[in-house]
Amino acid sequence: MDTNDLIKALAADTRRPGLSMNTVWLGAASGALMLAGLVFFMMLGPRPDIAAAAETVRFLFKFAVTGALAAAAFAAMRVAAWPEAELRKLLPYLCVAPLLVLVGVALELVALPSDIWAAKLIGTNSLLCLTFIPLIGLAPLALFLLTLRHGAPSRPALSGALAGLAAGGIAATFYAAHCPDDSPLFVATWYTIAVLGLTLLGAIGARLAVRW
Repeated sequence: MDTNDLIKALAADTRRPGLSMNTVWLGAASGALMLAGLVFFMMLGPRPDIAAAAETVRFLFKFAVTGALAAAAFAAMRVAAWPEAELRKLLPYLCVAPLLVLVGVALELVALPSDIWAAKLIGTNSLLCLTFIPLIGLAPLALFLLTLRHGAPSRPALSGALAGLAAGGIAATFYAAHCPDDSPLFVATWYTIAVLGLTLLGAIGARLAVRW
């Protein structure tokens, strides 16, 4: 048998009869959001001044970044779940969140005097950010890795990294509702570190658990 035919056959064997992968992924996305929300509301909850904060551009900007990241990473993860995955077409979407961050940081540096840049970058809750984004994202990551087992990714580490990126985007979106630090400088630094931690964990987890 040709190698490509063998890979496609193995991929087909992982699909459970009567259960489409669209249904599986929809369930995974819904479950991830519910699990992340449950952890968020049990451990943190929204910030007290969220109504007033929602009227500011900096606060809303955080959700634009994290939402774009979660959506693009989830779409890429779905594609990467199959051996014949072609991810190059998804790269522009994965670049949206980083580009938004770069634009936000540039505008922040222009708008604020240089003597307060460091204070805005450090913020007041960096340790909380590094703690709770991974905690909120652990359950969604586990669910995504479990879902990847329904596919047949030829590059498990890459698929797992995308799962971690998607889980990180979801977790960061919830955490953003609690975080009092709205500066793009803070988001670019601490949110990125926290999400990258989940991305690395996803890559490692997939190498161990998502193999065929």
